[in-house]
Amino acid sequence: MSSEKSVLRLAEQLDGDGLLTKAGADRLVRAVAATKASAARLGCEDLMAFATSAVREAGNSAEVLDRVRTETGVDLKVLSGEDEARYTFLAVRRWYGWSAGRLLCLDIGGGSLELAVGVDEEPEEAFSVPLGAGRLTRTRFHHDPPSRQEVAETTEWLDDQLAPVAKKLRRVGAPDRVVATSKTFRTLARLTGAAPSSAGPRARRVLTHAGLRQLIGFVSRMSASDLAELEGVSASRAHQLVAGALVAEATMRALSLGELEICPWALREGVILRRLDHTDGADQDTPATRTRRSGDTGRTGRHGARWS
Repeated sequence: MSSEKSVLRLAEQLDGDGLLTKAGADRLVRAVAATKASAARLGCEDLMAFATSAVREAGNSAEVLDRVRTETGVDLKVLSGEDEARYTFLAVRRWYGWSAGRLLCLDIGGGSLELAVGVDEEPEEAFSVPLGAGRLTRTRFHHDPPSRQEVAETTEWLDDQLAPVAKKLRRVGAPDRVVATSKTFRTLARLTGAAPSSAGPRARRVLTHAGLRQLIGFVSRMSASDLAELEGVSASRAHQLVAGALVAEATMRALSLGELEICPWALREGVILRRLDHTDGADQDTPATRTRRSGDTGRTGRHGARWS
């Protein structure tokens, strides 16, 4: 198995009119071309190419996708926000198993925040809200570090944005386990004392609301360059850390969460797992197939695997 990553930060490449800039499109084309070349070199037989919120919401999305297709030969599939939440939820369910009961899954990306809850592999409720760390950094912060007024106003604004979603999630019922995925949550957990990546994916990692509040008081006064010096903070994402922390804290507060666990699997793993569930390799994730899956009474996957 091989893993390669390129940080594009497309959510920060949207201009004032909501269009993906030429620089952003250039980055995307180069990344897709490089990934396609790596896949060929490694003998990959099935290339699954997908884009998320930044491309989905760009006013020139169709033109950008056409350019990617023309210049690379790759047809990017744009996931809806709900699909992002559903695939991430699937990954979390497979990681923790059925004994985890009702799961609440949170994921902060560059452009959006995904939330999903349920007792099966399909969530009962799945939401995507435009509260990504990159988006908030670009639209709400104009100083480095952000001013106290910017932090206070963003915190209050987040409360208003999350209230309707929190109300709907509460109606589903209290979760048995609350789980967070994504680089943002992993970094926040590490900065509050969670085990480093060297401890392996099976090490239990948690993020507490109390620890997160203390962390915000510390990092919100630091510049991006200083944040990049902290252990576990990548230089490419340091400038988004405060916004991501504010989104995480506001979400935990809105849902009255004292603690959440960090899952190493997220959207990418969810997409792969769903593809593996379809042995013919076709894109069959339609309302009809979802209905058939929701009617399954067993806890056995398509390949006979069982989770406990």
